[in-house]
Amino acid sequence: MKKVFNYVNGEWIEPGGNKIIDVENPATGEVLAQFNTSTLQDVKNAVKAAKNAFLQWRKVPAVERCRFLFKLYNLLKENWEELAKTITQEHGKEYPAAYGEMRRSIEMVETACGIPSLMKGGFSEDVAEDIDEYEIRIPVGVFAGIFPFNFPAMVPLWFMPWAVACGNTYIAKPSPLTPLTQTKIFELIEKCGFPKGVINLIGNGEGVTDELLENKDIAGISSVTSTPTAKQIYKRASENGKRVQCHGGANNFLIVMPDANLDKIIPNMINSCFGNAGQRCLAASIILGVGNIYEELRENFVKSASNLKVGNGLEKGVDMGPVISKEALRKFHQDIETGIKEGAKLILDGRGVKVEEYPNGYFLGPTIFEDAKPGTHIFDEELFGPIVCLKKAKDIDEAISVANSSRFGNAATIYTQNGKLARQFQYQIEAGNVGINVGVVAPMSFYSFAGMKDSFFGDLHGQGQDAIDFFTHKKVVIARWW
Repeated sequence: MKKVFNYVNGEWIEPGGNKIIDVENPATGEVLAQFNTSTLQDVKNAVKAAKNAFLQWRKVPAVERCRFLFKLYNLLKENWEELAKTITQEHGKEYPAAYGEMRRSIEMVETACGIPSLMKGGFSEDVAEDIDEYEIRIPVGVFAGIFPFNFPAMVPLWFMPWAVACGNTYIAKPSPLTPLTQTKIFELIEKCGFPKGVINLIGNGEGVTDELLENKDIAGISSVTSTPTAKQIYKRASENGKRVQCHGGANNFLIVMPDANLDKIIPNMINSCFGNAGQRCLAASIILGVGNIYEELRENFVKSASNLKVGNGLEKGVDMGPVISKEALRKFHQDIETGIKEGAKLILDGRGVKVEEYPNGYFLGPTIFEDAKPGTHIFDEELFGPIVCLKKAKDIDEAISVANSSRFGNAATIYTQNGKLARQFQYQIEAGNVGINVGVVAPMSFYSFAGMKDSFFGDLHGQGQDAIDFFTHKKVVIARWW
């Protein structure tokens, strides 16, 4: 049985807790690995190592810091397929999606390698007589990240490479459901030769997150979680004087205008709703068909969803893998029952899906409701699975109004060939990531991942220029020489 360890101060260390947690393959029910829970002392040891390492790491020139990241970039590329396979095994997502996740993960490291240019300051000569003024960026200290199960490679790399390239040290805490991908990435990090303590890995355990939020030697926290958890992390970490960026939940809308080309957009919509088994914060969960396109949209979308092949994500031809756990599957069944009781019409029921080769897997087929009402659980809440609501809107104004009534503001997309309507949507929609004929609005690494409303808590998002601002202090110098 493979054991999962922490990585602290350049060494693999068995966590100090007594409770043993299984890591399962959700497609087969097979136990892939086990780990002992981590303790408060484990966290304190990681913080101490990172704090001590910061004293020297911040002095390393940015160009030299990035040479370590270039090594990591090359190692990630060399191990691309193996890492994608690990993602599919512990998460369940279809292998092409895992392969795509690794592409984005590698791009994060690649972009962070540009830090020598990205974190440059500015200079103004003679702001007053014989006085110059300039701004420099300096590293802040120890940062920590609290990460979800759904993108076990990519989401941690939204943050860690930027922090380290800027001269900070780092502690990563992956989800207990998917720790194996980060373990493999840290095996590659070890090969890069980073100084001890610069990058550390800590596992799950009682009080671990509390210590990360409260430890005075941690300067900032990044997290990607559900909205209730994000609110708590933001509140507690900020009360303890930390920089905080908390990406939260989502309930994303697709608006289909009458002029949309259904032959082109249906595959895009299907991937948005059911790729990754709907377990991503950019997945669409509400589809609004505008005007007379609704009936044709409904027919084609349900037909395409019905034809998706559900199974083990490692097998060719599988369009959708399992959900993450038995508990998640139970919750989705409850959500479906709630939707029926609320009066929504269930027009595609995924509960009957069976994958005979894997009777112990946690499978739920594409599930579609019609005419769910705003204000109900099935319409308003983040379900985070392959459950979608279809609804008709009379015009674009009503569609935008319904979308903006959501307390979430992570992503929204319009499908249209009309530039004027697209601009109106872009202008009026209350979402940070806006799609025009693009169903999964995933920003490239050099743009920030921009959530709004209850989908984000903080001022500076992950990725892009926001990452540079989050992981550096700005120091302004006003100088005169006699």
